[in-house]
Amino acid sequence: MPSTLLSRRDLDFLLHDWLRVSHLVERPRYAEHSRETFDDALDLAERVATDQFAPHNRAADLAEPTVEGNRVRTIPQIEAALRSFAETGLLTAGMDDSVGGLQLPHAVAAACFAWFQAANVATSAYPLLTLGNANLLLAHGSAEQIDTYVRPMLQGRFFGTMCLSEPHAGSSLADITTRAEPRPDGTYRLFGTKMWISGGDHELAENIVHLVLARIPGGPPGVKGISLFVVPKVLVNPDASLGERNDVTLVGLNHKMGFRGTTNALLSFGDGGHTPGGEPGAVGHLVGAPHQGLAQMFHMMNEARIGVGAGATALGYTGYLKSLAYARERPQGRPVGAKDPATPQVPIIDHPDVRRMLLAQKSYVEGALALVLYCARLLDEEKTAPTDADRERAHLLLDVLTPIAKSWPSQWCLAANDLAIQVLGGAGYTRDHDVEQHYRDNRLNPIHEGTHGIQALDLLGRKMTMRDGAGLLLLAETMGDTVSRGRRAGGEVAELADRLDAAARRIVTATRSLWAGGDQVLALANASVYLEAVGHVVIAWMWLEQVLALPSEESGDPFHAGKRQAARYFLTVELPRTGPQFDLLDSLDRTALDMRADWF
Repeated sequence: MPSTLLSRRDLDFLLHDWLRVSHLVERPRYAEHSRETFDDALDLAERVATDQFAPHNRAADLAEPTVEGNRVRTIPQIEAALRSFAETGLLTAGMDDSVGGLQLPHAVAAACFAWFQAANVATSAYPLLTLGNANLLLAHGSAEQIDTYVRPMLQGRFFGTMCLSEPHAGSSLADITTRAEPRPDGTYRLFGTKMWISGGDHELAENIVHLVLARIPGGPPGVKGISLFVVPKVLVNPDASLGERNDVTLVGLNHKMGFRGTTNALLSFGDGGHTPGGEPGAVGHLVGAPHQGLAQMFHMMNEARIGVGAGATALGYTGYLKSLAYARERPQGRPVGAKDPATPQVPIIDHPDVRRMLLAQKSYVEGALALVLYCARLLDEEKTAPTDADRERAHLLLDVLTPIAKSWPSQWCLAANDLAIQVLGGAGYTRDHDVEQHYRDNRLNPIHEGTHGIQALDLLGRKMTMRDGAGLLLLAETMGDTVSRGRRAGGEVAELADRLDAAARRIVTATRSLWAGGDQVLALANASVYLEAVGHVVIAWMWLEQVLALPSEESGDPFHAGKRQAARYFLTVELPRTGPQFDLLDSLDRTALDMRADWF
């Protein structure tokens, strides 16, 4: 039976027929690999995700973490699954061989990890955060920090977190108050409280490595005074053995609607619950230079944002496949016009409105998966392209696409989960089927790692305006190249290309309209509408790219026919949604901006 987690056929098509990842083996970084090693990694990921992660997805949802004394308890299957994951080596799939990595292309590594996110997004969150933590320290940490913390993380012995938010500040990091007091031995003592810390406390690993934003007294105000610190739950001795418990205390766990298998903690640093070295204060080690913490943390945050988009995609995808299987098997009703009640009922997939809901899901989840893997492929280009210009181009385009890759799947693959429930009807909102949990899990993703509104501000306020609009122009140019190839293909593909071209041109005009008057407040009041419109155009671009990767002649293969039909659907039904949105943006709409708080 085909998997209901992801479609391996789709992954193979995206990686090999479209993104041509096998061509990367011609570059020195990937010279030890081949199509066979890529496929072996995908086979392994599917097998371990299916056998070790998927079986406890429901159990972890029903039995969420609890605090017993001073310990956090989770169901044992989570630890067993994470141990199996570490043993595969896939934890380091895309990392350098110098730190024990497999050095697979990032596109292949992302496809491998998507299996685990589809199987159990809550359990997969622990390695996702750990990898982001390790990558940040590899980029900004000292050799000692890499040896002390990164290597054990990549072995699966330590797990990592990111500690940004505080109860009074939320996403407004300029307002954090956690302080880091220097000590004569070069360490710091941290005092403060951090909220919403995923993976913040548990017994799943020997140690937890917290990356904490804090202020060194006397530093600049606002975000310019933020520094970054490594703060382990348990101190590590010079011989790499574990030492004293650090002064990091669990205050409580947050109880969530989804991702229930992932602990989410309120942590206190330096409250005196533990006294390492005989004094209160959480021992921390500065990462890099003082007051560079936010820029360093964005290294992890940007990776995490694409990871959130990938998780949202995986949840939408598995929900789609499960609703598709249900629709094929569930008999109910008869075709319109069939009046004889003695005739057999038909599978609900025979009803046009059910096929509409399935087709919408297919267009969302397969479009989102294409975007996530395209971003991973850009990361491969950024690291290994033969020229500086090619690497810089990939870096800039990835910068522009990151807020879209985070937010579009979080919005529209959640919509796919909603449709999956609808396909199942009354069965869909019961716990007898997985789709209701997928919806609850996915509802967190529009908030994780920067809300939809924050991503919108980032896209319109920074990414599209930086370097005099270089990112905007590069996005338009890259989509224009796809349009040109589509027009050369002729026929229906050329028609789809014309539709994309018209929408893509509106991105440029709307951006210029919003900023023409120099009114930042007015422009950014429209940022969420802008993100949604641009995101839909980007997914339409992903669909035209996929069509161009199909055989030029009708092959008779249902997979190819399904791709073409999903592309038709998205560019015929979904893309026109952007017209009224761009009209609203061009009009410099003030409706929300002019609404006063006392009018509600």
